Amino acid sequence: MIFPKIKVLLSHGRQNIPDLTQVELSEEFRGRPVLSASDDMTAVEAAAALCPTGAITTKPFTLDLGRCLFCGECARRAPQNIRFTNDYRLATTSREALVVKVGDDKIDFCPANVDKAKAKLFRSSLKLRQVSAGGDASIEMELNATGNVNFDFGRYGVEFTASPRHADGVVITGPISSAMAEPLKICYDAVAEPKYLFVCGSEACSGGLFAESKAVNREFLAGHSVDLWMPGAPTHPMTFIDGVMTLLGRKKRE
Repeated sequence: MIFPKIKVLLSHGRQNIPDLTQVELSEEFRGRPVLSASDDMTAVEAAAALCPTGAITTKPFTLDLGRCLFCGECARRAPQNIRFTNDYRLATTSREALVVKVGDDKIDFCPANVDKAKAKLFRSSLKLRQVSAGGDASIEMELNATGNVNFDFGRYGVEFTASPRHADGVVITGPISSAMAEPLKICYDAVAEPKYLFVCGSEACSGGLFAESKAVNREFLAGHSVDLWMPGAPTHPMTFIDGVMTLLGRKKRE
């Protein structure tokens, strides 16, 4: 019967987000961290020792979002020094900007790094080829969600394509395993110039838990310039959307 299905549909309410430039996530979302120094840094030292990716340093006191797994254990160990906010605006054009310091109240997008001619070219239409270079499918699922009924990023002209020949850029997810190093290069080379290179997820940004693994080969990133770094474990759809829209000049980072 169709009537029960209609009843369920109506119970869901309005699911789409009318304006992707005006989104506030739940307070429970673990986004940008805020660091505070104190006279006694014992708890921070314990949190640093606990961090499996070495994202926290104590001298100076920093937290590298490119390595962070957003597990929140450091905030539980050192609540006076580390607090996660619901700010999803984490994407940046600079890898160094992902290192959060005491007193930082935002992630600097570093707009000086933006290629304005390329951004103007792809402002209204951007097709991306996503490459899972050893990923666990979590970030891949979040990127798929950017095109669902909630976010519908396609209305802004940003969509994923199945072929690099039809793409304007590549989005890398995963730590880049040795088995995917050559396929990644082949895919990137197949995309016509000018093109974008995005790195999405903490594993892609730094290798994450697998950074020291012999099964990982990150030489590709050493020879190519990344246009957008997007941390997260996994990366929230709004982090990706905000980063891409800011890069293309569709919105400004406050």
